[in-house]
Amino acid sequence: MKIKIIKENKKDFLDLLLLADEQENMIDKYLERGILFALYDNDLKGVCVVTKEDDRIYELKNIATYKEVHGHGYGKKLVQHIFEYFKNDCDTMYVGTGDSPLTIPFYKKCGFIESHRIKDFFIDNYDNPIYECGKQLIDMVYLKKEFGEGCLDKHRVYK
Repeated sequence: MKIKIIKENKKDFLDLLLLADEQENMIDKYLERGILFALYDNDLKGVCVVTKEDDRIYELKNIATYKEVHGHGYGKKLVQHIFEYFKNDCDTMYVGTGDSPLTIPFYKKCGFIESHRIKDFFIDNYDNPIYECGKQLIDMVYLKKEFGEGCLDKHRVYK
């Protein structure tokens, strides 16, 4: 298994990116300024994009694996890799997602905790309704993972 940073021709990965963010013009808002990671296990299995939002604050904007390899741990490997990659430069890593029974538990298993919500984000920013597990996504749910010193306990409570 190998994870590579893709610096050129990022749109070549659009088929995967659209699995996690269904509208291309939304991907266009962050793709070029973000770092694109591609995970290969013989062939391409998944990608993720991380952007710098502020000093020592990053956001995981997009993570996707091909449907046929869901449940094989590739998404978790990508998240673990970006945690390791950014550990010295990042105090807080955010991820925004729909209020979905598929994605929220995944991110919580990866160590994220709920942070805040943006009301009506999917209604206000997407051309068509987005459904996951039969539920329309309306609010953007932000989760965060905090790094660094000041950890008070195993649940990552920081000063």
